[in-house]
Amino acid sequence: MKQWAVASSIIVSDDTYLLVANRRRNNSIDWSPPGGVVDEGETPVEALTREVVEETGLSVSAWGAEAYEVTVRFVDLEMHLTVNCFPALGWSGSIEIDDPDNIVEQAQWCSTQRCAELLSDAPVWVREPFLTYLDAADLEGSAAGPFVYEVFGKKLTEATVQRVDS
Repeated sequence: MKQWAVASSIIVSDDTYLLVANRRRNNSIDWSPPGGVVDEGETPVEALTREVVEETGLSVSAWGAEAYEVTVRFVDLEMHLTVNCFPALGWSGSIEIDDPDNIVEQAQWCSTQRCAELLSDAPVWVREPFLTYLDAADLEGSAAGPFVYEVFGKKLTEATVQRVDS
């Protein structure tokens, strides 16, 4: 079974949240919070710090405690994904994309409503936890979890996704 880990961020400025546009292999664009794969030997926070600089040009000086975790089991593809998401507590710099993977094409500060619009086509395991966190942040709460999903199907474009309790 293939297993991989991804770190994801929540970066806020003046009640707006940073999202990035990712060009996928099929040439489509999808939006997500900045982040990426945790390389061997890295902690999620180390990977996230590196990925945020590459994808946005912003340098994060401090990360908060984990906001939420996502587990995705790709049952028929025998893959397992874990995503750890952290809020940035301090950052500096300006938007300048220097993605060595040439995936990120744009970064945008978005209202909560605009985040929902841009994430409408994102995988549910990206969209639901992030928007739940934003809704909870508006209410000064915390994201409801756990966020565990099972994906059934050999092609992601035709897969069925369901949220499970754990």
